[in-house]
Amino acid sequence: MQKRIIILGGGESGIGAALLSKQQGYDVFLSDAGKLQAHIIHELNENQISFEQGGHTESMVLNADVVVKSPGIPEKTAIVQQLRMQQIPIISEIEFAYQYIGDSKVVAITGSNGKTTTTALTYHICKHANLDCAMVGNIGYSFARQVAAAPKALYVVEVSSFQLDDIVTFKPDIAVLTNITEDHLDRYDYKIENYINSKFNITSNQTHADVFIYNLDDELTTNHISNYPIQSTQAPITMSRELPQGAYLTNAKMYLKWKTEEMQMSVEDFAIKGKHNQYNSMAASMAATALDIRKEKIREALQTFESLEHRMEKVATIKGVEFINDSKATNVNSTWYALESMTKSVILILGGVDKGNDYNLLKEMVKEKVKAIVCMGTDNSKIHEAFGEIVPLIVNTASAEEAVKSAFHFANKGEVVLLSPACASFDLFKNYEDRGKQFKIAVRDL
Repeated sequence: MQKRIIILGGGESGIGAALLSKQQGYDVFLSDAGKLQAHIIHELNENQISFEQGGHTESMVLNADVVVKSPGIPEKTAIVQQLRMQQIPIISEIEFAYQYIGDSKVVAITGSNGKTTTTALTYHICKHANLDCAMVGNIGYSFARQVAAAPKALYVVEVSSFQLDDIVTFKPDIAVLTNITEDHLDRYDYKIENYINSKFNITSNQTHADVFIYNLDDELTTNHISNYPIQSTQAPITMSRELPQGAYLTNAKMYLKWKTEEMQMSVEDFAIKGKHNQYNSMAASMAATALDIRKEKIREALQTFESLEHRMEKVATIKGVEFINDSKATNVNSTWYALESMTKSVILILGGVDKGNDYNLLKEMVKEKVKAIVCMGTDNSKIHEAFGEIVPLIVNTASAEEAVKSAFHFANKGEVVLLSPACASFDLFKNYEDRGKQFKIAVRDL
């Protein structure tokens, strides 16, 4: 009998899972509590996949053999609770896609910060080395869509903690954990331990033949790593000491040591700047080394990589004021790194949907670098509370246009307007990309 698969959620991961299910001969039904985008409806119709939107019909959903759940749907949602009660297996889209990749290899990258840059950089190195590869997951196409439409020998996958929550067999050949900082605690009962467990889940199925790359300088990672029975070969990265195996940075040089291989490179030659990007470059280089990519190729790729849209992206300089779009900074630590790399006085645009943020982490950095704060969110009370005494100028705005105009008003020649919100974007925008695009339009309209 044909197996029935239910796809919960009609975003990119949902549509990818639906397409792969159809291809694999499942009886597929996609259910979304919200409104589906027009192009997704078109694609579902085109592929003869039945669906519903605007709510979940219990009788349709609860007769599933297996459910693929969108990472955006929280565990406490009623329909998820009912599926759990009936013991219907719920898996994530990366788990589902993984079951159909055959002999292909997987590099999976997770972490609170830096995962998108590290994923893009790892892919850039692999591409430069002429590997048959694709970049999927949270960046680009969903893993399942890629497997269905254009299978590759290697997948470089950006994975979130939400996606790792529902894996069963997913086993990356190379796993990268960039760092762990307080993020998404609203989804983890405000317990950091639950979030840490999710991140380390990336290693749960690995064997000694696999590789685990992690940051030795990251406190939460190193304090908790011994709690997990990690089988894979560890390849740490650090800026604090020399290592017999792994990547380390000393005297402005990066050293890579792996089996019999050794490589060094000046950080001056890295295309992307800033301390956080040195960590990202070490992690990506280590992953590439574990894939047996030649040193020359890694070196060339690190020199030619271009930074990503919405991540410390220089937008324009107007009347001597520089505008930087860091909309992808959806947590406090991302904003901390952004401020750390600033050498000029900053007008900081902050705010959005607070995910249980602790703004105390930013206080010293804000005191040192920030002249004014422009809030851009529907509830800015926590920002005023945290910085009211250390920043003389704090104003509220309700749109990207208003925020940009206010920031420009406060800025003098030689200063920087930095959009680095430290929050999710769902109150005023569709997502962080939409927020970044609206910011750029507003800057160009000045």
